[in-house]
Amino acid sequence: MTISNIKTENAAKAVPPVPRPSEPAHIISTDAEAITIAKQLAADFVKEAALRDRERIWPVKELDAFSQSGLWSINVPKAFGGPELSYATLARVIEIISAADPSIGQVAQNHLGVVAAIRTVSDPAQQALLFGEVLRGTRFGNAFSEFGSKRAVDFETRFVDAGDHVVVNGQKFYASGALLAHLVPIVALDDEGRAWYAIAERDAPGLTVIDDWSAFGQRTTLSGTVLLDNVKVPKTHLVPGYKGYEVPTADGAIFQIIQVAVDSGIAQAAIDETVSFVRTKSRAWVDSGVDNAWDDPYTIQAVGDLTLRLHAAQALLEKAGYAIDRAILDPNAESVAEAQIVTAEAKILSTEIAIAATNKLFELAGTRSTLAEHGLDRHWRNARTHTLHDPVRWKYAILGKYFLNGEKPPLHAWS
Repeated sequence: MTISNIKTENAAKAVPPVPRPSEPAHIISTDAEAITIAKQLAADFVKEAALRDRERIWPVKELDAFSQSGLWSINVPKAFGGPELSYATLARVIEIISAADPSIGQVAQNHLGVVAAIRTVSDPAQQALLFGEVLRGTRFGNAFSEFGSKRAVDFETRFVDAGDHVVVNGQKFYASGALLAHLVPIVALDDEGRAWYAIAERDAPGLTVIDDWSAFGQRTTLSGTVLLDNVKVPKTHLVPGYKGYEVPTADGAIFQIIQVAVDSGIAQAAIDETVSFVRTKSRAWVDSGVDNAWDDPYTIQAVGDLTLRLHAAQALLEKAGYAIDRAILDPNAESVAEAQIVTAEAKILSTEIAIAATNKLFELAGTRSTLAEHGLDRHWRNARTHTLHDPVRWKYAILGKYFLNGEKPPLHAWS
């Protein structure tokens, strides 16, 4: 794509950047502390989640609280002053936040994935520089995917060498978190066709973020279009992301496990809403022979089934987190494949239960649950939108090839 092809008619809708935090972010000490903080934040985030969805209100203060809490640095290595917590904990944190508001949970995804990539591919000097930013509360957005390419892995955005910096040109979409980010990692190709993360300042000249995300779900992920017109990025901020997929690493599984956690969080919220509505608002069916909706045997069976399936997804999510921990400590073809496979299993179950639970919510709660005043449709819309990130039908193929023929999964961020 050349600059002459970039659609700039909406550039007037460009969103101004936000300032970096004035105070350093908190640094979490333990896995237990991370879970406690996530629950405290979630209790606040859920209060206006339906309103934010309905009015498409940006979660500005919520994101500030989230990133300043220390939860955005939990996978920074201890060698650089970070907590370096288990990925099982990281996944649980995202699940808790996503049960309150999955848009906020998703915003953190690419930030955490880029932090993991920096650990894998950057040299110590670059790690110290960028991890220092993260520990201070700097948020990474993303400018990865492109709207018109044939496949998700095909990129037309490129950079050219200009001495102590590179110059990036292109156009991006699905840029979750970019609106309120402080730094924007851009996936761009060099002259050899290798993909790098060119991490630009959010207010860099030529970098324009447009608020044009119009999906019916995940409405406040702060996504949209990013225009890149001769954007300068210092080489200190040019991360060789391609190296994370030249040899077996856990990078792909890390990007994926966060997707799983968002979906299981949506499922948890839907089941919780179902129970609450049935217990407080639903009426017993005329032929049930019971006085209370919660005594309906079919409702009891359905809630049991949904909860069982969610618990299975959560168990695999935790197992995947520990498999990723092992693959980071000892990255090799076998450990990385194990992490990918367990994460793929979790992705299948979390997708299926997110869609089932958000659909079943209305069947079990009844017609009254569809009233706009309750805002319950957001759960189904969020599940249906977020689970499209990468197709579950291909996860089944990955599992079958692995268990039947011993074929390891491909190395990329969607596997």
